[in-house]
Amino acid sequence: MDPLGMPTLERLDELTQLMEHGVELYLRYSPGPVADAQHASTDHESGLVMPGLSANPMRVPAWWSLPPEDWLARRICQYLRELREGARPWVLTGRVVDFGPDNEPLLDDVEPIAWLSGELVRHAHQRYRDRLDAGRATH
Repeated sequence: MDPLGMPTLERLDELTQLMEHGVELYLRYSPGPVADAQHASTDHESGLVMPGLSANPMRVPAWWSLPPEDWLARRICQYLRELREGARPWVLTGRVVDFGPDNEPLLDDVEPIAWLSGELVRHAHQRYRDRLDAGRATH
């Protein structure tokens, strides 16, 4: 059982519906909110402690003309490598206090929203590979 009682989203459309509530949502891969509250995010290359929790914004940009599920699948797949390190994906909101080394928002006043299930992540990965040119070189 989750110590925070956070719900787990099982389907990509549940995440899409959550995005429609007008709250700025972010995605984070980590052990979870309880572990993250015990230590600050650190820039791995410099060793410097950052002033907030690093997270990936999920807002669909205005220029995106494909279905929002395609954008969300892309965002979910951006840090899949973190799963191999024991991280879990979860959705949160918070106040942007600065930006990290990859220009990712750094958040404080974090409010955990929901976990993403393994099934949702698998579906997002399949959608990402099926509908987008995943991994295409930019040069």
